[in-house]
Amino acid sequence: MANQTTITHSVCYTGIGLHSGRSVTITLHPAAADSGIIFARTDLPGVPQVKAAVANVTSTMRATTLEDKDAKVFTVEHLLAAFFAMGVDNCLVEIDSVEPPIADGSALPFVQLILEAGTTVQELPRTEINLAETHAVRLQDKFITILPYDGFRISFTSVNPHPMIGVQFGDYEITPEIFLQEIAPARTIGFMHELSTLHAQGLALGGNLNNAVVYDDGKLLTPLRFPDELVRHKILDVVGDLALIGRIRGHVIAVKSSHALNTTLAKQILAAECSVDKAP
Repeated sequence: MANQTTITHSVCYTGIGLHSGRSVTITLHPAAADSGIIFARTDLPGVPQVKAAVANVTSTMRATTLEDKDAKVFTVEHLLAAFFAMGVDNCLVEIDSVEPPIADGSALPFVQLILEAGTTVQELPRTEINLAETHAVRLQDKFITILPYDGFRISFTSVNPHPMIGVQFGDYEITPEIFLQEIAPARTIGFMHELSTLHAQGLALGGNLNNAVVYDDGKLLTPLRFPDELVRHKILDVVGDLALIGRIRGHVIAVKSSHALNTTLAKQILAAECSVDKAP
């Protein structure tokens, strides 16, 4: 079994939050083995921290939110996907706002940041969840399931009523190389007709044509990086959300899944693993 890793040296990135619209700087620091991914709110008194763990998920509306007492961060899934796919187990993320930078709407800038920082192998072995059974979450016409599998693979079907999107299917083994080339560059998707509603909810305040793929009625306002960019970004989100339970081996099959279903599946997997550990 491989050992845990952390980044080799500190790196930082500044941008704006997608939903908050606030300027924000994140600084990634090396962290001790077994510490996991920790967010530290440097803009708050006492610099409160919240661990990237599924038990700390408090909301999944349009993004995944983590909260522990005074420490709260949301839209963490792109950064967490980058950590997971690039094999980083432990990192302290100092953040001076409630939300990491959206960057270009993808995970690619975070992958590049991790590559710049480098990785260091640590002294303790990495723990991986090897599934003993299948788990599934269903909600009306949406579902996500994970099957035992020697690797980490995601097969996702996205269904969208927009005439330029429709049904998209993606099937990828998640390795650092495949993630970097095929998944990390895929950006979040937005629709002009939703903008006023999102703003009224205090969401998408930092969204623009430079950090999202935007569709209007019957037309595309942003050039695509991939013809099926939407489903690739959905796969990116699954990686980030399931990273909240650590390293996992399995084949994920999903149709129209969301942050809510992804994190519910993560909780189900973790509960099953804990019950196995406690069995006599």
